[in-house]
Amino acid sequence: MGKISPVSAKYIIHATISIEGVVDRPDVIGAVFGQTEGLLGADLELRELQRSGRIGRIEVTYDTKGGKTHGTIQIPSSLDKAETAIVAAALEVIQRIGPCDAKIAIQKLEDVRISKRKQIIERAKELLHAWIDTSMPDSQELSDEVAHSVRMMEIQEYGKDRTPAGPAILESDEIIVVEGRADVLNLLKYGINNAIALNGTNIPADVVDLCKQKTVTLFVDGDRGGDLIIKAMLSVADIDYIAKAPDGKEVEEITQKEILKALRGRIAVEQAKLETNEKGEQQPVQQQENQQGYRENFNHAERRESRDIHNRPRENRDRGRESRDNRDSRSRIRPEIRMPRREPEQQRSFSPEQAAKFKKTGEELVGTRGACIFDEKLNVLGKVPLTELYGTLKNINSGIEAIVFDGSIDRELVMLAENANVKILIGMESSVRPGEARLKIATIAEL
Repeated sequence: MGKISPVSAKYIIHATISIEGVVDRPDVIGAVFGQTEGLLGADLELRELQRSGRIGRIEVTYDTKGGKTHGTIQIPSSLDKAETAIVAAALEVIQRIGPCDAKIAIQKLEDVRISKRKQIIERAKELLHAWIDTSMPDSQELSDEVAHSVRMMEIQEYGKDRTPAGPAILESDEIIVVEGRADVLNLLKYGINNAIALNGTNIPADVVDLCKQKTVTLFVDGDRGGDLIIKAMLSVADIDYIAKAPDGKEVEEITQKEILKALRGRIAVEQAKLETNEKGEQQPVQQQENQQGYRENFNHAERRESRDIHNRPRENRDRGRESRDNRDSRSRIRPEIRMPRREPEQQRSFSPEQAAKFKKTGEELVGTRGACIFDEKLNVLGKVPLTELYGTLKNINSGIEAIVFDGSIDRELVMLAENANVKILIGMESSVRPGEARLKIATIAEL
């Protein structure tokens, strides 16, 4: 009898059997052949189909429990789909197996070729993935790899301290000072070859000398250590700009996009100092003492004047009030301050560049209630609301050349500006006479 190999079968019939009794495997197979005999015609006779190899070996698995038998039947087929479906439907007409009632139900008709096709696809994916990993890289990958290797080889050592640096550190007009060798390597990786490392907080003398000759950008990590490096460098070296990596990241680990973004967003040193002071840096002791003395003198003058008025006769009190009302209110607040007089033309003498710059800025500030702060090169250090200007001046003592603001110049503001070493104060109007201040004061209309 010819047998169909499971390998050559196209379809498999899956069926379940439920028998009300205990039977053996030959009973099941005999019932399949016997009860379908003559039912489907000579062309679909199961015995003939199996003999010719178009129906494979019938596989029966079963389990007997509690006097009942349950199991499965699998029949491989190389017939076409229609004939296989007819044979499968014929199995469900079987009602008895041996002496017991039975029921056969077809679960599914499986196309073996679909399962094999899925297996082929998955295996092909594995083979292709392994092939790509071991294949030769394309020309672009080769170029990138060679360029990367060359950049890594270009790192040099500068000065007697053998400080790691990029190859263009001497030729370039601008340099980037970073913290360590790994930072220089990361910048070289992305084509930035004018960087030099500090190798810690002990700043090499060669780097300090180099900073005097170049335009310097200090590029530090976005952590507490980076802030300490900034403070140490500002105390010994001539730095022009400061750039920081994103918060919590180091220069050696950030991407090209993050590096370029940080360098484009660099700020001038004067602005960095101003921002640091605005965040609450401790006020200089001398400035604190000046302000404390001002408050004490103000309170003492107020109490003394109030006591004198109430102790006078009524008519003298009235004359005292009239006299006091006629005096400038701001001069009454600080009677103890005597400013050296200066000629009006000295108070308002500005260069054409300064006058044009201040006038344009003042016109832009009209109605904004804001203040614009300049350094000695007339670069804008920052803009603050007028309500924050007094607090800003209290927390700094250098770095500001001029302030233009949308408001009135009064004595308190003049005093704070002088303590902060401000040279020029420009407002919309002024209650301070030109000769009463050590700094230059003017209104926008006078420019």
